[in-house]
Amino acid sequence: MASPLISQYLPPDIDPTKVSIAYGRRALPKLNEELQSSDLLTRQKALMALCDMVHDPEHVYQAISIGFLNSLKLLLRDPDSTVRQKTIEVFHIMANHSVGREGFLKHHVILALSQNLDDPVLLCRKFLHKTYRSVAQVPRGADSIISSGLIPFLVKKVQEEDEEIQELILDTLYFCLQWDASQALQSKAVPILREKLNSLNENIRSKAAHTLMAICMPQDGKDQVWQYDVIPLLVKLLDDPNIEVKGNAAGALMFAAVTTAGKYAALDAGAIPFLLQLLDIDVVKVRLNAIKALTMLAEAPEGRRDLLPEVVRFKVLIHNPVAAVSRAAQIATKVILWKP
Repeated sequence: MASPLISQYLPPDIDPTKVSIAYGRRALPKLNEELQSSDLLTRQKALMALCDMVHDPEHVYQAISIGFLNSLKLLLRDPDSTVRQKTIEVFHIMANHSVGREGFLKHHVILALSQNLDDPVLLCRKFLHKTYRSVAQVPRGADSIISSGLIPFLVKKVQEEDEEIQELILDTLYFCLQWDASQALQSKAVPILREKLNSLNENIRSKAAHTLMAICMPQDGKDQVWQYDVIPLLVKLLDDPNIEVKGNAAGALMFAAVTTAGKYAALDAGAIPFLLQLLDIDVVKVRLNAIKALTMLAEAPEGRRDLLPEVVRFKVLIHNPVAAVSRAAQIATKVILWKP
Protein backbone atom coordinates (compact mmCIF):
# COMPACT_ATOMS: atom_id res chain seq x y z
CA MET A 1 0.00 0.00 0.00
CA ALA A 2 1.36 3.45 -0.94
CA SER A 3 2.51 5.70 1.89
CA PRO A 4 1.28 9.32 2.15
CA LEU A 5 4.70 10.38 3.45
CA ILE A 6 6.96 12.40 1.09
CA SER A 7 10.60 11.38 1.02
CA GLN A 8 13.12 14.01 2.05
CA TYR A 9 15.59 12.69 -0.56
CA LEU A 10 15.85 13.94 -4.14
CA PRO A 11 14.75 11.61 -6.94
CA PRO A 12 17.69 9.53 -8.26
CA ASP A 13 17.79 11.31 -11.66
CA ILE A 14 18.42 14.79 -10.26
CA ASP A 15 22.02 15.99 -10.13
CA PRO A 16 22.42 18.48 -7.24
CA THR A 17 25.66 19.84 -8.72
CA LYS A 18 23.88 21.35 -11.73
CA VAL A 19 21.85 24.51 -11.83
CA SER A 20 18.28 24.46 -13.13
CA ILE A 21 18.35 25.64 -16.73
CA ALA A 22 15.87 28.27 -17.86
CA TYR A 23 13.47 27.39 -20.66
CA GLY A 24 14.12 28.08 -24.36
CA ARG A 25 15.95 31.23 -25.44
CA ARG A 26 16.42 32.34 -21.85
CA ALA A 27 18.63 29.33 -20.97
CA LEU A 28 22.02 30.63 -22.13
CA PRO A 29 21.53 34.29 -21.08
CA LYS A 30 20.55 33.06 -17.61
CA LEU A 31 23.67 30.87 -17.40
CA ASN A 32 25.81 33.83 -18.48
CA GLU A 33 24.40 35.87 -15.61
CA GLU A 34 25.10 33.04 -13.17
CA LEU A 35 28.71 32.76 -14.37
CA GLN A 36 29.18 36.33 -13.12
CA SER A 37 27.60 35.63 -9.73
CA SER A 38 29.54 36.37 -6.55
CA ASP A 39 28.28 33.06 -5.12
CA LEU A 40 30.80 30.27 -5.69
CA LEU A 41 28.25 27.44 -5.82
CA THR A 42 26.20 29.32 -8.42
CA ARG A 43 29.27 29.73 -10.66
CA GLN A 44 30.17 26.07 -10.27
CA LYS A 45 26.68 24.83 -11.10
CA ALA A 46 26.43 27.13 -14.12
CA LEU A 47 29.70 25.77 -15.46
CA MET A 48 28.56 22.18 -14.95
CA ALA A 49 25.43 22.86 -16.98
CA LEU A 50 27.38 24.75 -19.63
CA CYS A 51 29.76 21.80 -20.11
CA ASP A 52 26.77 19.72 -21.21
CA MET A 53 25.26 22.39 -23.45
CA VAL A 54 28.34 23.30 -25.50
CA HIS A 55 28.56 19.82 -26.99
CA ASP A 56 25.93 21.19 -29.39
CA PRO A 57 27.54 23.57 -31.96
CA GLU A 58 24.29 25.56 -32.15
CA HIS A 59 24.60 26.32 -28.44
CA VAL A 60 28.26 27.27 -28.96
CA TYR A 61 27.24 29.76 -31.66
CA GLN A 62 24.56 31.28 -29.41
CA ALA A 63 26.89 31.41 -26.41
CA ILE A 64 29.56 33.28 -28.35
CA SER A 65 27.01 35.74 -29.76
CA ILE A 66 25.76 36.75 -26.30
CA GLY A 67 29.23 37.28 -24.80
CA PHE A 68 30.05 34.03 -23.01
CA LEU A 69 33.71 34.10 -23.99
CA ASN A 70 34.37 37.33 -22.08
CA SER A 71 32.66 35.87 -18.99
CA LEU A 72 34.68 32.67 -19.26
CA LYS A 73 37.97 34.54 -19.71
CA LEU A 74 37.37 36.30 -16.40
CA LEU A 75 36.79 32.95 -14.68
CA LEU A 76 40.27 31.75 -15.73
CA ARG A 77 41.56 33.87 -12.83
CA ASP A 78 38.99 32.56 -10.33
CA PRO A 79 40.55 31.57 -6.98
CA ASP A 80 38.50 28.35 -6.93
CA SER A 81 40.22 25.45 -8.70
CA THR A 82 36.94 23.77 -9.67
CA VAL A 83 35.76 26.94 -11.42
CA ARG A 84 39.04 27.21 -13.35
CA GLN A 85 38.97 23.54 -14.28
CA LYS A 86 35.39 23.58 -15.55
CA THR A 87 35.99 26.87 -17.37
CA ILE A 88 38.92 25.42 -19.30
CA GLU A 89 36.93 22.24 -19.92
CA VAL A 90 34.19 24.38 -21.51
CA PHE A 91 36.84 25.98 -23.74
CA HIS A 92 38.13 22.52 -24.69
CA ILE A 93 34.66 21.30 -25.71
CA MET A 94 34.01 24.50 -27.68
CA ALA A 95 37.36 24.11 -29.46
CA ASN A 96 36.11 20.88 -31.00
CA HIS A 97 33.63 22.89 -33.10
CA SER A 98 34.70 25.16 -35.96
CA VAL A 99 32.42 27.92 -34.71
CA GLY A 100 34.16 27.71 -31.34
CA ARG A 101 37.64 27.96 -32.85
CA GLU A 102 36.56 30.96 -34.92
CA GLY A 103 35.21 32.61 -31.77
CA PHE A 104 38.50 31.98 -29.96
CA LEU A 105 40.45 33.79 -32.67
CA LYS A 106 38.07 36.73 -32.71
CA HIS A 107 37.98 37.14 -28.93
CA HIS A 108 41.69 36.44 -28.20
CA VAL A 109 40.98 33.35 -26.10
CA ILE A 110 44.28 31.65 -27.00
CA LEU A 111 46.37 34.32 -25.30
CA ALA A 112 43.97 34.52 -22.35
CA LEU A 113 44.39 30.79 -21.71
CA SER A 114 48.17 31.16 -21.50
CA GLN A 115 47.88 32.67 -18.02
CA ASN A 116 46.96 29.15 -16.84
CA LEU A 117 50.02 27.41 -18.28
CA ASP A 118 51.41 27.25 -14.72
CA ASP A 119 48.10 26.46 -13.03
CA PRO A 120 48.77 24.30 -9.94
CA VAL A 121 45.90 21.95 -10.87
CA LEU A 122 46.90 19.18 -13.29
CA LEU A 123 43.42 18.89 -14.82
CA CYS A 124 43.38 22.60 -15.64
CA ARG A 125 46.64 22.30 -17.54
CA LYS A 126 45.50 19.10 -19.24
CA PHE A 127 42.30 20.69 -20.59
CA LEU A 128 44.28 23.79 -21.59
CA HIS A 129 46.68 21.79 -23.75
CA LYS A 130 43.82 19.76 -25.21
CA THR A 131 42.28 23.08 -26.22
CA TYR A 132 45.51 24.29 -27.84
CA ARG A 133 45.86 20.99 -29.72
CA SER A 134 42.33 21.29 -31.13
CA VAL A 135 42.89 24.91 -32.18
CA ALA A 136 46.29 24.16 -33.74
CA GLN A 137 44.82 21.58 -36.12
CA VAL A 138 43.47 24.34 -38.37
CA PRO A 139 45.94 26.69 -40.10
CA ARG A 140 44.46 29.90 -38.65
CA GLY A 141 44.58 28.41 -35.17
CA ALA A 142 48.20 27.34 -35.53
CA ASP A 143 49.07 30.79 -36.85
CA SER A 144 47.35 32.41 -33.87
CA ILE A 145 49.35 30.30 -31.40
CA ILE A 146 52.56 31.22 -33.22
CA SER A 147 51.73 34.95 -33.47
CA SER A 148 50.81 35.00 -29.76
CA GLY A 149 54.44 34.09 -29.00
CA LEU A 150 53.52 30.89 -27.17
CA ILE A 151 55.89 28.48 -28.93
CA PRO A 152 58.88 29.15 -26.59
CA PHE A 153 56.66 28.50 -23.56
CA LEU A 154 55.32 25.27 -25.07
CA VAL A 155 58.85 24.10 -25.87
CA LYS A 156 59.86 24.73 -22.25
CA LYS A 157 56.80 22.85 -20.96
CA VAL A 158 57.83 19.74 -22.91
CA GLN A 159 60.64 19.37 -20.36
CA GLU A 160 58.58 20.14 -17.28
CA GLU A 161 55.11 18.69 -17.67
CA ASP A 162 53.50 15.38 -16.80
CA GLU A 163 53.99 12.79 -19.58
CA GLU A 164 50.35 12.84 -20.69
CA ILE A 165 50.53 16.61 -21.11
CA GLN A 166 53.88 16.33 -22.90
CA GLU A 167 52.13 14.24 -25.56
CA LEU A 168 49.50 16.96 -26.04
CA ILE A 169 52.16 19.68 -26.31
CA LEU A 170 54.15 17.69 -28.88
CA ASP A 171 51.00 17.34 -31.00
CA THR A 172 50.40 21.10 -30.79
CA LEU A 173 54.01 21.85 -31.71
CA TYR A 174 53.82 19.53 -34.73
CA PHE A 175 50.75 21.33 -36.10
CA CYS A 176 52.31 24.76 -35.50
CA LEU A 177 55.86 24.08 -36.68
CA GLN A 178 54.66 22.95 -40.09
CA TRP A 179 53.87 26.61 -40.73
CA ASP A 180 56.72 28.34 -38.91
CA ALA A 181 59.48 26.64 -36.94
CA SER A 182 61.61 29.73 -36.32
CA GLN A 183 60.48 30.38 -32.72
CA ALA A 184 61.01 26.73 -31.79
CA LEU A 185 64.49 26.67 -33.33
CA GLN A 186 65.43 29.85 -31.45
CA SER A 187 64.13 28.23 -28.23
CA LYS A 188 66.50 25.25 -28.57
CA ALA A 189 63.68 22.83 -29.34
CA VAL A 190 65.96 20.41 -31.20
CA PRO A 191 68.08 19.29 -28.18
CA ILE A 192 64.89 19.02 -26.11
CA LEU A 193 63.25 16.82 -28.73
CA ARG A 194 66.48 14.81 -29.01
CA GLU A 195 66.18 14.03 -25.31
CA LYS A 196 62.56 12.91 -25.78
CA LEU A 197 63.61 10.42 -28.45
CA ASN A 198 65.16 8.42 -25.59
CA SER A 199 61.97 8.43 -23.50
CA LEU A 200 60.76 5.13 -22.08
CA ASN A 201 57.25 6.19 -23.12
CA GLU A 202 56.68 5.01 -26.70
CA ASN A 203 54.03 7.70 -27.32
CA ILE A 204 56.51 10.42 -26.42
CA ARG A 205 59.21 8.87 -28.63
CA SER A 206 56.74 8.73 -31.51
CA LYS A 207 55.46 12.28 -31.07
CA ALA A 208 58.97 13.69 -30.59
CA ALA A 209 60.02 12.11 -33.92
CA HIS A 210 56.81 13.44 -35.49
CA THR A 211 57.57 16.96 -34.26
CA LEU A 212 61.11 16.66 -35.64
CA MET A 213 59.55 16.01 -39.05
CA ALA A 214 58.00 19.48 -38.87
CA ILE A 215 61.09 21.14 -37.46
CA CYS A 216 63.22 19.64 -40.28
CA MET A 217 61.17 21.27 -43.02
CA PRO A 218 63.13 24.58 -43.06
CA GLN A 219 66.86 24.60 -43.84
CA ASP A 220 67.78 25.86 -40.36
CA GLY A 221 65.93 22.90 -38.85
CA LYS A 222 67.80 20.42 -41.05
CA ASP A 223 71.08 22.04 -40.03
CA GLN A 224 70.31 21.91 -36.30
CA VAL A 225 69.20 18.28 -36.43
CA TRP A 226 72.60 17.45 -37.91
CA GLN A 227 74.52 19.75 -35.54
CA TYR A 228 72.88 18.27 -32.42
CA ASP A 229 73.62 14.71 -33.62
CA VAL A 230 69.93 13.74 -33.74
CA ILE A 231 70.20 11.64 -36.92
CA PRO A 232 71.90 8.59 -35.29
CA LEU A 233 69.09 8.51 -32.72
CA LEU A 234 66.47 8.59 -35.48
CA VAL A 235 68.24 5.69 -37.19
CA LYS A 236 68.16 3.77 -33.91
CA LEU A 237 64.39 4.34 -33.68
CA LEU A 238 63.90 2.68 -37.08
CA ASP A 239 64.34 -0.57 -35.13
CA ASP A 240 61.91 0.46 -32.38
CA PRO A 241 59.26 -2.17 -31.47
CA ASN A 242 56.49 0.41 -31.99
CA ILE A 243 55.39 0.86 -35.64
CA GLU A 244 54.37 4.51 -35.13
CA VAL A 245 57.84 5.30 -33.79
CA LYS A 246 59.44 3.60 -36.81
CA GLY A 247 57.26 5.52 -39.27
CA ASN A 248 57.81 8.91 -37.68
CA ALA A 249 61.57 8.34 -37.37
CA ALA A 250 61.68 7.48 -41.09
CA GLY A 251 59.68 10.65 -41.82
CA ALA A 252 62.12 12.80 -39.86
CA LEU A 253 65.05 11.20 -41.68
CA MET A 254 63.31 11.86 -44.99
CA PHE A 255 63.54 15.61 -44.30
CA ALA A 256 66.90 15.58 -42.50
CA ALA A 257 68.60 13.69 -45.36
CA VAL A 258 67.79 16.39 -47.92
CA THR A 259 71.12 18.06 -47.09
CA THR A 260 74.46 16.49 -47.95
CA ALA A 261 75.49 16.50 -44.27
CA GLY A 262 72.23 14.81 -43.33
CA LYS A 263 72.63 12.15 -46.03
CA TYR A 264 76.09 11.15 -44.87
CA ALA A 265 75.13 11.25 -41.18
CA ALA A 266 72.32 8.79 -41.93
CA LEU A 267 74.56 6.59 -44.09
CA ASP A 268 77.28 6.56 -41.43
CA ALA A 269 74.68 5.56 -38.82
CA GLY A 270 73.66 2.56 -40.97
CA ALA A 271 70.18 3.75 -41.93
CA ILE A 272 69.78 1.80 -45.20
CA PRO A 273 69.32 -1.76 -43.80
CA PHE A 274 66.72 -0.52 -41.26
CA LEU A 275 64.84 1.50 -43.87
CA LEU A 276 64.77 -1.48 -46.25
CA GLN A 277 63.11 -3.54 -43.50
CA LEU A 278 60.34 -0.93 -43.28
CA LEU A 279 59.45 -1.56 -46.94
CA ASP A 280 57.94 -4.89 -45.85
CA ILE A 281 55.58 -3.28 -43.32
CA ASP A 282 52.14 -2.96 -44.88
CA VAL A 283 51.36 0.41 -43.30
CA VAL A 284 51.13 3.21 -45.86
CA LYS A 285 52.76 5.94 -43.76
CA VAL A 286 55.66 3.74 -42.67
CA ARG A 287 56.33 2.38 -46.15
CA LEU A 288 55.99 5.77 -47.84
CA ASN A 289 58.34 7.52 -45.40
CA ALA A 290 60.89 4.73 -45.79
CA ILE A 291 60.81 4.93 -49.60
CA LYS A 292 61.26 8.70 -49.56
CA ALA A 293 64.08 8.51 -47.01
CA LEU A 294 65.86 5.89 -49.12
CA THR A 295 65.40 8.09 -52.18
CA MET A 296 67.23 10.89 -50.38
CA LEU A 297 70.07 8.53 -49.45
CA ALA A 298 70.26 7.20 -53.03
CA GLU A 299 71.25 10.68 -54.17
CA ALA A 300 74.65 10.10 -52.56
CA PRO A 301 76.98 7.83 -54.59
CA GLU A 302 77.54 5.56 -51.58
CA GLY A 303 73.80 5.26 -51.00
CA ARG A 304 73.12 4.49 -54.66
CA ARG A 305 75.83 1.80 -54.60
CA ASP A 306 74.27 0.08 -51.57
CA LEU A 307 70.74 0.29 -52.97
CA LEU A 308 71.43 -0.99 -56.50
CA PRO A 309 71.23 -4.67 -55.42
CA GLU A 310 67.84 -3.89 -53.79
CA VAL A 311 66.26 -2.03 -56.70
CA VAL A 312 63.92 -4.93 -57.48
CA ARG A 313 62.12 -4.27 -54.19
CA PHE A 314 61.23 -0.80 -55.38
CA LYS A 315 60.14 -2.09 -58.80
CA VAL A 316 57.69 -4.43 -57.07
CA LEU A 317 56.24 -1.52 -55.09
CA ILE A 318 55.54 0.38 -58.33
CA HIS A 319 52.53 -1.93 -58.67
CA ASN A 320 51.28 -1.16 -55.16
CA PRO A 321 47.55 -0.24 -55.18
CA VAL A 322 48.25 2.88 -53.11
CA ALA A 323 48.98 5.64 -55.63
CA ALA A 324 51.34 7.58 -53.35
CA VAL A 325 53.44 4.47 -52.65
CA SER A 326 53.54 3.54 -56.35
CA ARG A 327 54.63 7.05 -57.37
CA ALA A 328 57.31 7.21 -54.65
CA ALA A 329 58.66 3.80 -55.71
CA GLN A 330 58.92 4.99 -59.34
CA ILE A 331 60.93 8.03 -58.28
CA ALA A 332 63.17 5.92 -56.02
CA THR A 333 63.85 3.46 -58.84
CA LYS A 334 64.86 6.26 -61.22
CA VAL A 335 67.22 7.80 -58.64
CA ILE A 336 68.84 4.46 -57.80
CA LEU A 337 69.34 3.54 -61.48
CA TRP A 338 70.57 7.00 -62.49
CA LYS A 339 74.03 7.05 -64.07
CA PRO A 340 76.20 10.17 -64.34
